[in-house]
Amino acid sequence: MTTAVGACVFSADSSLAFRRDMTPSSSGNAKRNPMSKRLAVPTATATTGKIETTSKTMRSFVEKNSSELEADTKQRIKLEKYSSESAEQEGNSRKWLKDYFDEAKDMIKSDGGPPRWFSPLECGSHNRNSRSPLLLFLPGIDGVGLGLIRQHQRLGEIFDVWCLHIPVTDRTSFSGLLKLIERTIRSENCRSSSRPVYLVGESLGACLALAVAARNPDMDLVLILANPATSFRKSLLQTIMPIPVELMSGQMPLTLSYLLSLMTGDPLKMAMDSIVKGLFLQSTIQERLQDFVAMSSYLPVLANILPKETLLWKLELLKSASAYANARLDAVKAQTLILCSGRDQLLPSEEEGDRLCRALPNCQTRRFGGGGHFLFLEDGVDLVTTIKGAGYYRRGRIVDYVSDFIPPTTIEVNKVYEEYRWMVDLTSSVMLSTLPDGKIVRGLSGIPSEGPVLLVGNHMLLGLEALPMVPTFMIERNILVRAIAHPMVFFNAKDGGLPDLVTYDTFRIMGSVPVSAINFYKLVSSKAHVLLYPGGVREAFHRKGEEYKLFWPESSEFVRVAAAFGAKIVPFGVVGEDDLAQIVVDYNDQMKIPYLRSRIEEQTEKVVSLRTDTGGEVANQAMHVPFYIPKVPGRLYYYFGKPIETKGRKQELRDKKKAQELYLQVKSEVEKCIAYLKEKRESDPYRNILSRLIHQSAHGLTSQIPTFEL
Repeated sequence: MTTAVGACVFSADSSLAFRRDMTPSSSGNAKRNPMSKRLAVPTATATTGKIETTSKTMRSFVEKNSSELEADTKQRIKLEKYSSESAEQEGNSRKWLKDYFDEAKDMIKSDGGPPRWFSPLECGSHNRNSRSPLLLFLPGIDGVGLGLIRQHQRLGEIFDVWCLHIPVTDRTSFSGLLKLIERTIRSENCRSSSRPVYLVGESLGACLALAVAARNPDMDLVLILANPATSFRKSLLQTIMPIPVELMSGQMPLTLSYLLSLMTGDPLKMAMDSIVKGLFLQSTIQERLQDFVAMSSYLPVLANILPKETLLWKLELLKSASAYANARLDAVKAQTLILCSGRDQLLPSEEEGDRLCRALPNCQTRRFGGGGHFLFLEDGVDLVTTIKGAGYYRRGRIVDYVSDFIPPTTIEVNKVYEEYRWMVDLTSSVMLSTLPDGKIVRGLSGIPSEGPVLLVGNHMLLGLEALPMVPTFMIERNILVRAIAHPMVFFNAKDGGLPDLVTYDTFRIMGSVPVSAINFYKLVSSKAHVLLYPGGVREAFHRKGEEYKLFWPESSEFVRVAAAFGAKIVPFGVVGEDDLAQIVVDYNDQMKIPYLRSRIEEQTEKVVSLRTDTGGEVANQAMHVPFYIPKVPGRLYYYFGKPIETKGRKQELRDKKKAQELYLQVKSEVEKCIAYLKEKRESDPYRNILSRLIHQSAHGLTSQIPTFEL
């Protein structure tokens, strides 16, 4: 059965009329589209009621009248239902490189006309959400526009995706392509000025995106650039430039074979990667080799996509685009995310990513060490996860960390859990919770499933206890915990000195929000499960001998908001840090050393100041990292106490005295949880890692390790 490629394809050289909710009727009058699909209608076809579209069965471009188009779109909605469940099954449904060649082969048949936009059929769910921002994909040297084919399904859940197709025989100049893109983003800006426009470009497309951003500094653009060709002058591609067309015939098969190898990768390496990742099956290597043999049959397709005249034209286009973009980098003000491949054999992408990040004022980079030039076509690359992790997804002019949040998929949760699995396995964490009747049980069954719920507890050193805790809530109870985090998780100083933001990508994927009164209010009002640490940085970066000491503000910061929405407050304690590490040089020691003191003061100055109106030790937000030495691993213990109800106490807790009493009660309960765990762990026969290893050797590595009696 043939799978559909894309929907409406729109001409580039005609005036574009953008409406999400209108399509041309056969009579030439605008007609309401039940799918609410944005259409760019060429003026040449508006009067005839015909729009170029992709056939659902042949994947070639044919003309259809509006009634046929509406029938197709209705059928598409019926067949293509996108929800969070679609992401859970992406491992089975995501397309592969073979699909790229199959669909490209049909797209380039009788491929005439000017450059045009098309919307892939897989990207249909944005029609259910009119707030989805527009994403324009600008292709690389191939020009087909299918470079995101492995990303279409997930992108379509949160974006309105349009892809630029440049026909093989088209010779539109660089300036002509710029004007096309500019007309599109300006039309979108007129239609919805409050939403950003995303420009996702790879190689040549990245240069186009930078050029558009430089020419339109006042537009709200977000650039996602994969292996930008701004480094063209340093690349191997320049070596082809002097070769005349008539002399390329003998070299083209080698050139195309080389490009194909960059797209398909090394089958033996992929098989070894599968083994390392634990995906090895007896037939893995054989299947990879069969895939490689099958892929070699697509060499003629690549030859049709990039015949020698087109390849030379694209290289000239690359040269012009690179020079133009480099000359105007200082004019680029757009929020930019650069994706760099560590094994790009066409461009020095890692080096170029660093250069661009230094040159652009609002830029971050993400590295893919094993990635090649065609990054979006590779296994393990998920553009949506990357955008979410970088904190680059927004529907308005500024990001709303509550309403713009996209919940993690099962695949993302498992990946985060695996990232910190070493800590879970090393410490064999014990999690206890309290049922409504006061009974303490192992596991998280005592945590209320319905929000709003505030989980209020103590920080251990560096906040390490939160790393395995948040994904464990998702895996055991399917509860997404939104952590209130320090602003340095979201904002960084341009001149460095603080941890790179990539360090905190998993925090943002799992729903952390920067600490603020408005964010806390939004989370509680949306009935979320909120993780709150009143001790903040002061507890996480504590001094020697302060392992389980609370540094909370004197007055309540959360009680009245909790009462306003009837939130349940779950006090909890965590112990085990003193069985994992010992601080040897703390803040007080470092402040006695001039170099370290100046560094602490410099780092503290760069971060957002918190609790400036609060006195006491909790106001000491000095940014430093204590020096510590690891110990033979002990065990982590979490104890979630009995939920404290605030429902029906809104009026009562408006009284500051009453609110303060409840606040002190919560603090006292946290201290009791800590004391309980410190006492009970003394009777845990498996507190030491050696006894746990012996138990696992007898009962299996996946067996649950017992603990003290409850």
